[in-house]
Amino acid sequence: MPMMPSALEEAEVSNVFTSLVNPTGITIVPCSPTAKPLKTITDVKTALQQGRKQDLKYILRNNAWPVDHPIRNQLWPLLCMQHQNEKSSNSIEGFYWEMVKQVFGTMELPDKPINLPPFVEPSHCHSYYLTHKGRAAVDRVVSVLGYAYPDIVYSPTIYSICALLLHFISEEECYNCMVCLVVCKEKTFITQTKLLYEVTWKTVMQISKKHVKGPAVFLQRHCNSARAERIYVDWIWWIFQGLPFQHLIRIMDCFFHEGIKVFYRTAMAILILFYKNSSAPTSEYQAEIQKNGVESALLKFCKEMPVTPQKFLKVAFGIRGLSSAYISRVFIRTEMVLKSKTVISGSRQLVRSRSSENLPNSQSQNNIQMVSHTLTIRERMPEEMYDDMLLTLWSWLPVRITMYTPILLYTTEEHGCSLTTFYVRVEQHEPTLLLIKTCNNEVFGAYCSSRWCERNQKDQRGNRQAYFGTGETFLFSLYPERAKYPWVGIDADRVEHGAELFMAADTKMITIGGGDGQAIWIDENIRFGKSDACSTFNNPPLCPGGDFEIRVLEVYGFKMND
Repeated sequence: MPMMPSALEEAEVSNVFTSLVNPTGITIVPCSPTAKPLKTITDVKTALQQGRKQDLKYILRNNAWPVDHPIRNQLWPLLCMQHQNEKSSNSIEGFYWEMVKQVFGTMELPDKPINLPPFVEPSHCHSYYLTHKGRAAVDRVVSVLGYAYPDIVYSPTIYSICALLLHFISEEECYNCMVCLVVCKEKTFITQTKLLYEVTWKTVMQISKKHVKGPAVFLQRHCNSARAERIYVDWIWWIFQGLPFQHLIRIMDCFFHEGIKVFYRTAMAILILFYKNSSAPTSEYQAEIQKNGVESALLKFCKEMPVTPQKFLKVAFGIRGLSSAYISRVFIRTEMVLKSKTVISGSRQLVRSRSSENLPNSQSQNNIQMVSHTLTIRERMPEEMYDDMLLTLWSWLPVRITMYTPILLYTTEEHGCSLTTFYVRVEQHEPTLLLIKTCNNEVFGAYCSSRWCERNQKDQRGNRQAYFGTGETFLFSLYPERAKYPWVGIDADRVEHGAELFMAADTKMITIGGGDGQAIWIDENIRFGKSDACSTFNNPPLCPGGDFEIRVLEVYGFKMND
């Protein structure tokens, strides 16, 4: 039982939090005794400025700053702003208050409840220790975010993350931080569609069954399969609704740097500790399982978490074999499987989900057609067929990318036929969409997951890496055949090295796919190419005979909608 804080201690605690917080009920757990003093914000800034990402990760995971430590009013904005998208103007100084005046007509906090955006989950608007004024502030931040980013379809964690930020930083800083998390393309922080939310809980379920088998089997044993799935559906609320505040704050320290994978590890740490504390027949949680079911017991356990925040993080980050690459592979595979259920491959008819969230909104459709005007596939092709082809291609993209507007980066029609020009205009963009029309009117290409500038990266021995990219890369054919060829590793736990050759490039050529052939090979003059069957995508040649002459090549990038 924690000791009641003195009046002086209460005053010190309240100075750490913003004026939107009532700190009275916050339990303060002092940091564990340690031979080394806690790192400072200067240490964090130095690691960030020097690009020492692994060191920064270690600092955030191992420095047990207590809830009332003053570091977070600088730490959290610093961590969030590192993910800022330079092309987004929605986090510049003063922008938030301009938006507030535009949306509400005043900068005064409204007395009446605000109608929240439809992406919010009304039953999970957790405000923690915010006052009435604080809850009004988080409502306003979330509403402005929904107004500025209308493509957010479903994102139940946004409200809770905003509320947590407002405990330590100002309303404007909170909005700016949220913008950085929403627009970040390199890491996933916040899912923004119902499909991607489903992908997250299925990812948690799959990696739990493989990496924490005992707890996963224990969960399964106490309910049927359908019920077990239902438990995983609520995985994010084990964290945001269940865990004590002091544990949640330490998790957020790591999340703002590393992204959603921190939540995956957190969920598995909960399962590990729940299993450890519930498996004995005399356990109070066994009694709760028998009385009210395993879901109730799990939530009760989260709220009563018997280990310190630092011990909890040690369990979470101590799970072996759980690499970012593996998590990404499971996530991509799950997304593709779920998305394939909403799209009939090779058909002109698209099956739309209830929200049609896998298709572009009307503005994006206009943008697709507008920026693709130079692509000569329009010639001798009915407008309806052309539009349908673009929509099919759009439906094959990863869901998060459909939130962005395609922009034409490079076209041989306008920028000439030179690999040097290609690299100058394209290499810093991630991802890119490469479209080729041959002199025989075949149309095909590739979604390239990584920046082309990675061709210059070197391995640990200082040698230039021949291949780069990730399993999100895929091939496609649009005309005369319409088909998508995803990475073969999507359907396999392990693949040969020859099936992980995604992208390669140098001054003489670019290549997509490898192993027993190259799916797409283009010469330095961007005039001739070759397409073979390859191990990476298990594709047939994308044009008859394999050799082709390029009529036009275009490359698109993606930017956040204005």
